[in-house]
Amino acid sequence: MDLVKRKFKADRPNALWVSDFTYVPTWQGFVYVAFVIDVFARRIVGWRASSSQQTQFVLDALEQAVWARRPAEKALIHHSDRGSQYLSIRYTDRLIEAGIEPSVGSVGDSYDNALAETVIGLFKAEVTNRRSWRSREEVEWETLGWVDWYNNQRLLGPIGNIPPAEAEAAYYAGNTGHAIAA
Repeated sequence: MDLVKRKFKADRPNALWVSDFTYVPTWQGFVYVAFVIDVFARRIVGWRASSSQQTQFVLDALEQAVWARRPAEKALIHHSDRGSQYLSIRYTDRLIEAGIEPSVGSVGDSYDNALAETVIGLFKAEVTNRRSWRSREEVEWETLGWVDWYNNQRLLGPIGNIPPAEAEAAYYAGNTGHAIAA
């Protein structure tokens, strides 16, 4: 069921996460990179690079997000597309076990997961499309650096031209000076 209905807006951190993955061609074959993004400040809260696109790799990105954020039970919606990895029994069971409400968009409609697609588009434009990649390890290392830069230094217009970490810090400090755009 689609609980988001293309309204990628959250009034606090850990209210809505979106997830998706992409692929990067390397000399050794494709590398798949999954992201979990907190919608409030568009912060990447989990990610994983893998040589396999089986469920485990998106589950690893989710586990990283759950461990790092420790969301309150029944207070978080997790939205994704209808990819088999996200609809798998293992993934759905893990969301339920963590007290996270699952949400999925409609079939074949990228607008139903537009915020995750936007972050992936930035990742491709700023990292992967710029060069030829030798290995999964090389992609993984560059992704690590990019996620850190994206979360802590990249200025994002929809959140007031500040980095995601700063937007979240302002929220927790009670500073409402920066309006988060819809």
